[in-house]
Amino acid sequence: MTEYSVLVPFVPRRPEQLLPFAGLVHWTGAHRLWQGQGMTTEPYQGFAHAAGAGFRVPTGLGVTLMPMKHPYEAALQAKSLSLMTGESVVAGFGPGSRDMQWALRGEPYRSPLTAAREYLTAVRGALTGTPEVVEGEYWHQAARLAALPGPVVELGLGVLRPGMAKVAGELADVAITWLTPARYLAELVVPALKAGAEKAGRGVPRVAAIVPLALAGDGRDPAKLALASNGAHLSLPHYRDMLRKGHVPIGEGAFDAGSPEGDALALVKGDAFLYGTGEEIVDRLAAYRAAGVDEIVLNVTGVASVEGAVAASQELKKVLRLVGRA
Repeated sequence: MTEYSVLVPFVPRRPEQLLPFAGLVHWTGAHRLWQGQGMTTEPYQGFAHAAGAGFRVPTGLGVTLMPMKHPYEAALQAKSLSLMTGESVVAGFGPGSRDMQWALRGEPYRSPLTAAREYLTAVRGALTGTPEVVEGEYWHQAARLAALPGPVVELGLGVLRPGMAKVAGELADVAITWLTPARYLAELVVPALKAGAEKAGRGVPRVAAIVPLALAGDGRDPAKLALASNGAHLSLPHYRDMLRKGHVPIGEGAFDAGSPEGDALALVKGDAFLYGTGEEIVDRLAAYRAAGVDEIVLNVTGVASVEGAVAASQELKKVLRLVGRA
């Protein structure tokens, strides 16, 4: 059965801003509370605050950036969060953009795939106490966490293109996607996951797709919502390449080529940003289930940016009700 989860649709500046969304997971059939990498506040600390306030819910990090943490610290934070909340944690990681890699390391990864493979191996070693020492091109890791019983920590890998999907198939528990249309997942990502898993002789990782969406409404401009949600991603070459391969008409003349608004409208037309009536949203989410997605993470960042946090919380309640999780 496909699970439905929710993404905190902004980076909280104060811990109490997180609580309505933690409460939403606590009080509904939503499966897990997710956050991406925060550059203002650290998501692990926000989740721990929510647990201290009484909202002990499963959490997911989708994704934190590898250059920001040594693998041992990443393992320690994930294990600590599972112990503080008493619930499972999906600790998702990704290499970040080349600019971010340069800013934190002084140079980008020569091979993001190699860096990710080493990183996940090192984090898992620290968590499980396996005796192998990771002495790689990018990471050295020989330390181990103390063996303590606790909720499961699953390792996730941010997946955008087939190469990283194969690495996730080899090593990850969860493949985490962002802004990826259902058809792109079905045609390219899921087959690559299966190939990586087969190569490693292991089961195929679960797929958690973080899906941006908004319900149609009077006065709502879908292009404005899509741009507010994903404008930064539209400027990144690797996202534009993925979207084109997913048959999203980015930069085509019919959608005012070259303008941010035109590209945002292309996200809507290409079902990368889901916009429509409740029935239409449910039908388009069904395409993700058919593509092999195990967990759909509802992302209403566009609504939060344009209309505020209260509207975003109400939007999530409506969509959860539509998919039978309210």
